[in-house]
Amino acid sequence: MTIDFNRRQFIGSTLASVAASMVITPEMALAGALPPRWASAVADVDADIAPAALELIHGKAPAGFTGTLWRNGPAKFRRGTSAAGHWFDGDGLVRRWRIADGQASLAARFVDTPKRRLETKLNAIVTPGFGTSSRKGAVLNGPDDANAANTGILPIGGDVLALWEGGSAMRLDPESLATRGAKTFRDDLKGMPFSAHPRVEVDGSVWNFGGAGKNCVLWNLRADGTLNKAQVIKLSRPSYFHDFTITSRSIVIVLQPWLQEKFKFPLSTGMVWRPELGTQVLVIDKNDLTKQRTFELPTFSFFHLTDGWDEADGTIRFDGCFEADPTFGQTAASALLRGEFIHSPRPMLTQVVLRPNGQAELIASGVEAEFPQSDHRFVGQARRYTTHVSGYRDTPFPHQLARWDWKRGKSARFDFGNDQLVEEFLFVANGSGEDKGWLIGTTLNLKAGASELHLFDAQKLANGPLASWRAHAALPVGFHGAFLRG
Repeated sequence: MTIDFNRRQFIGSTLASVAASMVITPEMALAGALPPRWASAVADVDADIAPAALELIHGKAPAGFTGTLWRNGPAKFRRGTSAAGHWFDGDGLVRRWRIADGQASLAARFVDTPKRRLETKLNAIVTPGFGTSSRKGAVLNGPDDANAANTGILPIGGDVLALWEGGSAMRLDPESLATRGAKTFRDDLKGMPFSAHPRVEVDGSVWNFGGAGKNCVLWNLRADGTLNKAQVIKLSRPSYFHDFTITSRSIVIVLQPWLQEKFKFPLSTGMVWRPELGTQVLVIDKNDLTKQRTFELPTFSFFHLTDGWDEADGTIRFDGCFEADPTFGQTAASALLRGEFIHSPRPMLTQVVLRPNGQAELIASGVEAEFPQSDHRFVGQARRYTTHVSGYRDTPFPHQLARWDWKRGKSARFDFGNDQLVEEFLFVANGSGEDKGWLIGTTLNLKAGASELHLFDAQKLANGPLASWRAHAALPVGFHGAFLRG
């Protein structure tokens, strides 16, 4: 299939704006000591971590449980006397947690990006990003020169893809974790953005997007990782969206009124919050991307959504973690690297209902939630549960793992306590029902000074982990992951 948009035009207009914004700014002096309670959540990792066994500190794994939890997140923010300007801009460190025969291990390796190579050579943070200014020595000939490869993971086609928002997927070797280079799905698509939140169908095929202002490329991969089709569509507004979702028939893009009105660095400084515009939801037919509908909703901001589904009458449902405004992305996530905690609106778990008659509504759960996950065997089908983190208390990071039951309107949760910072947990099926399975994920234990791996029975979440393992390293809090059985 030939893409119906000129790649040079798509990327070239972006690079012209980039070049105009390449002003030299004074290097950011490193801030003083971070608050000790959550300092290691945004601390630097200075080297790769060789494979090593974990210490079993509680319980035991279920018989026959074998698999790999892949996780990604920023882990290098400071070099010399300079620092990144935003949590989202640190170098990506891919973590591989393995469980087999009741034992667990951890290995971690930085993605070898042009950004990381340049800044290692200069011993300085110079590359612009979401919240980081361009500095003397920056080289930016294309989007992948700024690629931090630090947000998501997609194991597919013999590679593990480290994902970012604004550039290519980066290919990693699953065993050595060595970087194989940027993934090019087709020569005329080289460097086109491939986001950090792909949606995987039950058959293993993948949908993804890449945003650039009002232009959005929609990707569709086969289960073996080869390209099925790619097409650029025009959006009604240059909305920033970090995630999207799918149903059995549709692609769903939520257009919050946080708009990229100018292209300059840091990128977040060109984005303007326009709450008076409300939030739009664009629904696109998977089989014909020109067939589109737009729904209007009250204003909210967001980062993350869950899988959606279609009901018999054509109603679409999905849920997400919605905030009153984008304070966290605008300022609070930058403050973390300075050791500051800026209070921002808490994300709340909310269901979106899109009716066939064009009406739309929001159903609030009333619970704080981020990093929502569900049983991916039910992509496109009605489901009942959403797993998420919660319990922020008076810190920037959550302390609880929770699972919301939309049918009963109740939540099951486990509180790890004030010394544990909870990262995203994934659902792993163990039976035919949506409630039958395990929850697997990681925490950062501030008291122990170490990262931990935990496995829960999803039906008995409140009872605590079935098994917990402790690493011999403290890794900063990361973003997203994927789990593979076997």
